[in-house]
Amino acid sequence: MNPIGLISMQYARPFTAEHFKYFAAMKRQGFDFVELLVPEVGELDHKATAAALSDAGLGVVLAARVNLQRNLASDDAAAHQAGIDYLRYTADCAAELGASIVGGPLTGNPLVFAGRPPAPVPEEERLARKERCVAGLKAAGDHARAAGITLAIEPLNRFESDVLQTTQQAIELLDAVDHPAVALMLDTFHMHMEEADIAEAIRLGGSRLVHFQANENHRGFPGTGATDWVSVFRALHEVGYAGPVSLEPFRRNDDRFGVPFAQWRPPHEDEDSRLAASAAFIRSHIELTEYRR
Repeated sequence: MNPIGLISMQYARPFTAEHFKYFAAMKRQGFDFVELLVPEVGELDHKATAAALSDAGLGVVLAARVNLQRNLASDDAAAHQAGIDYLRYTADCAAELGASIVGGPLTGNPLVFAGRPPAPVPEEERLARKERCVAGLKAAGDHARAAGITLAIEPLNRFESDVLQTTQQAIELLDAVDHPAVALMLDTFHMHMEEADIAEAIRLGGSRLVHFQANENHRGFPGTGATDWVSVFRALHEVGYAGPVSLEPFRRNDDRFGVPFAQWRPPHEDEDSRLAASAAFIRSHIELTEYRR
């Protein structure tokens, strides 16, 4: 059965040594791994973190954090090279922490969270961005492959990326990169906005898929939104997906006027029971899909 995980920023951002206590809580809730944001230099001791994960009986997947200064799609040579260097760094972190996958919007060009609105792109620049992403992923992929790590590119919605937004675009990019250490991850939160049919997009991803984030349309706890989880897990089963499934239900329950849902906020109440129910909900869908007759 697919391992089920929880994003580290469910509890804290940045996630530091003082938060290692939450690893045991995740295990009690029924999670098999933590999806840990790639630590910035000096943020975590990798050896101590690996030991804490082992003590809790948790695996780990890493989630990359890109910005405009480390940006594969950038036409600024320094930012483009910094994007490659960062992905190499994430692979090194993964090897030291015991992860085998680094996922995220590796192509760069963040929008709203970088304070940058979408803008029209001339055809020449669109093609140049693709070429830069291909070259960067090939270079980073060589380093990742040597470390035994897979880099997984993630399409984001139109408000968070203007270079990679759909599974079809990801397939086009992966075809051009054509590297064994560069694969695909998908997130149902973004897919709700950009895919005509989530299940069909999963089938399109097929064997390229190495990491999957099972998130509600509103980023709440699974089962509380509009996602058709039966069709999602049937599609995953059909493509033979056996990789990790992680959850990011960090919207929080606060419907007061003017609260910015797009901004991460730390928990203000005990969410243990809802997280345990979320893990059980996803696990049941995986298990029932596997045994469907």
